[in-house]
Amino acid sequence: MLIGLWIRDVVLIEALDLSIGPGLTALTGETGAGKSIILDSLGLAVGARADAGLVRQGASQAAVSAVFAPTPDHPVWDVLEDKGISYARDEDLVLRRTLSADGRSRAFVNDQATSATVLREIGELLLEVHGQHETVGLLDARTHRPLLDAYGALRGQAQAVSEAWTEWRAARVRADELAAVVARAAAESEELSLRLSELDRLDPQEGEEPALAEQRAILGASEKALSDIAEAGQAFEGLSARLAHAVRAVEHARTRALAAGAGEDSPAVVRLAAASAAIDRVFSEAQEAEAAVDAAAEAFDFRPDQLEKTEERLFELRGMARKLQVSVEELPVLRVRFAEKLRAMENSEDDLKAANAAVAAARAAYLDAAGKLSEGRRAAGERLAASVMAELGPLKLDKARFRVAVEPLSEDRAGPTGLDRVAFEVATNPGAPFGDLGAIASGGELARFALALKASLAGRAEGPQPLMIFDEVDQGVGGAVADAVGLRLKRLAADAQVLVVTHSPQVAARGEAHWRISKGGDAERLRTVVETLSPADREEEIARMLAGAQITDAARAAARALMDA
Repeated sequence: MLIGLWIRDVVLIEALDLSIGPGLTALTGETGAGKSIILDSLGLAVGARADAGLVRQGASQAAVSAVFAPTPDHPVWDVLEDKGISYARDEDLVLRRTLSADGRSRAFVNDQATSATVLREIGELLLEVHGQHETVGLLDARTHRPLLDAYGALRGQAQAVSEAWTEWRAARVRADELAAVVARAAAESEELSLRLSELDRLDPQEGEEPALAEQRAILGASEKALSDIAEAGQAFEGLSARLAHAVRAVEHARTRALAAGAGEDSPAVVRLAAASAAIDRVFSEAQEAEAAVDAAAEAFDFRPDQLEKTEERLFELRGMARKLQVSVEELPVLRVRFAEKLRAMENSEDDLKAANAAVAAARAAYLDAAGKLSEGRRAAGERLAASVMAELGPLKLDKARFRVAVEPLSEDRAGPTGLDRVAFEVATNPGAPFGDLGAIASGGELARFALALKASLAGRAEGPQPLMIFDEVDQGVGGAVADAVGLRLKRLAADAQVLVVTHSPQVAARGEAHWRISKGGDAERLRTVVETLSPADREEEIARMLAGAQITDAARAAARALMDA
């Protein structure tokens, strides 16, 4: 619901703040007083094309703010979410537009900069305009199907069709994927089998690469250590023989000394004995050292072929990983994946048959649901057409005919909305062919036709209703027809907010609220003035509309009668 309109420097309006209530609000005033300026201002706020001519002469820019109070479940909040605009569902929604004298405009939603396109998208959810120059919404055939579904209480069936379509589409996607798998299976299975046999032969194990790398490092170090030990062992070769020879030579020298008469305690004999003992000790230590080196070599558990086998295994694993363009750690997983894919290929023919059966079942379910929905739409279309036709006579459109065309679509054009093209069509004269609503040439007739259709749809729509604006819907009619227009506007406003620009007292009298638009100021500085009328002022304004410049008591009495009707 629109609750406020703030206008600055638009054409003849310097500053205007309007509060708007629910129900029917009538806008009256002399021709040229500025009623259209208010509608143009509102249009600017909801994204209409910006024309620099709207900026009041002498002003640098025009500005308009429209304050709406959408319900928490209104679809407009989803649009704001999609556009990344901050909002709170329990707060008002403010649309603002500024227009500079050079034609540049800026758009805002809740004081957040946006584009006129976004304003227009939001505005289409919040209001409809039916008037002399445009009828927003009803002329768009895309709105006819959801309107018919709402009228016929078919939303549940339409939802079931949408769900059946989703299931059918998903089943077709699954079947197409399996068909592609089957088509590729012959070529791929040969390649997969080869790769799997290679992996089965290799039998890669989880965590094998780091273990092999560690073993390789240990074995490499052992080989080098044994080489060093062997070099140490070579130093002992012949050492024992040379030491034994040294012992014998010293003993021989000692024997010679004793034979020559030297005593046991002679210095030479004593020192030769000490030398012999020392050499004997060295001989003993050398033997122990050689034994220790041999024991150290035996302590290394190293087989010459073990390092070679470890390196071969590691290089084979890494070579297979490079071939398959994965890491060594992924080889066991890839082996399982190849096996599963081969099994899937082997079962793909059976799976494809099952998938095709699922497609057939989903298609049948969709066609059944869509067929029932089509029947419901045709029946609802006949009821809606009869209801609209009953409204046309009182609105002086008795020569026109209306129908709801529910045309079947071929299966290749099936979609989530069913198998129907729904269009509201009109024939303006007897014998004339039916065409779209735009075939109604007269703006006043088009607005009344929209009123007839809206009156028939009233109370049937699901969800929040937009603000409806009827601009001079009573043009060219009077008396009983004008009264019929007012009555239908009043009925329509029972469940929605309606603004009507009117010259008809019969229509104005039906309003819950009444604004009188007039011009004020002098010839050099005219301005538009909007007055919210009290009940007494309303009576006087309606009497003026009935009598003209000279308001009589009879006119006031007639005005009271209209207001009390």
